[in-house]
Amino acid sequence: MPDKLSLANLPTPLWRHDALDAIVGCRVWVKRDDMSGGVETGNKARKLEYLLADAQQKGADVLITCGGFQSNHCRATAVLGRGLGMHTIALLRTGDGQPRPLTGNALLCALVGAELRTVTAEQYASRAEVMAQLAESLRASGRHPYVIPEGGSNALGALGYVDAMRELRVQLDAGEADGQPFEVIAHACGSGGTAVGVALGARTYGIADRTWAFAVCEDTAHFDGIADRLIDPVRELAGDELRARCDNAVRPEIIDRWKGPAYAVASDEQLAFITEVGAQTGLVLDNAYTGKALFGLAKHPDKPQRACFIHTGGFPGLFGAAKPLVRTLPQPVPHMT
Repeated sequence: MPDKLSLANLPTPLWRHDALDAIVGCRVWVKRDDMSGGVETGNKARKLEYLLADAQQKGADVLITCGGFQSNHCRATAVLGRGLGMHTIALLRTGDGQPRPLTGNALLCALVGAELRTVTAEQYASRAEVMAQLAESLRASGRHPYVIPEGGSNALGALGYVDAMRELRVQLDAGEADGQPFEVIAHACGSGGTAVGVALGARTYGIADRTWAFAVCEDTAHFDGIADRLIDPVRELAGDELRARCDNAVRPEIIDRWKGPAYAVASDEQLAFITEVGAQTGLVLDNAYTGKALFGLAKHPDKPQRACFIHTGGFPGLFGAAKPLVRTLPQPVPHMT
């Protein structure tokens, strides 16, 4: 296995609540990767343990990455990179390329000194080339850039979720979740790396035979293509154990039925679901990723009896897109004495 840093608070707990079982319609344990850190929390911390170790080894002083304007990945990269002495330049998609107010994840990026550059949808479609050109210009000026793809979703980053499944195996062996494997591991899918790592790791360590990656953007064909490109490189990087125990046929099941109206836009039914889960259980979901994925698990016609839902974090994004959700919530009232 490649070298990695220790950047996340691990292991993250397994959590369940009777009211959540009732809402979702099966027994569901939540792998709380939203508790992997403070401001850097979420699934990206696991990926960045490998990616930033590689950046350090290569002498990087500036990180180049990309995402939506409320990108959890860019926020985690900026925070963790700054702690390691690396500056971050984040290309943030805003559709028209115009800046937006600093809220949520974008605000946190700016607070740790990241340089935020907004790009159009057309520019973002060529993000790999745009980031490569930026890296070349930085090298010409004497800097040492390191490019991290959208979501940290390359083979190196995906190893973080192979590790997460090994961690979950230890928890099951210790008697958590009744000590039994799950029928399904479910999670949100926005760039594909987590899905590949979970699928390979879950089969390797006997966690579950099925993994459901609920797309929050794009479609099944898009993420199947990413999985096809990543599976073999991840197996090679992971070494003999993964190669011996996990064949090429292992891949995530990508489900695009409940991705909502658009990326980071939830339907009224999804917003009501997020509100109900929070009010009944105290579990906070976001309207871009985790809310849509858990909603998909609740709606799936082939629902398992036992599932593990990976809470991949994302709550800072709520503060950049709160208005639709606020409309579903009870409003403050005067205190009557």
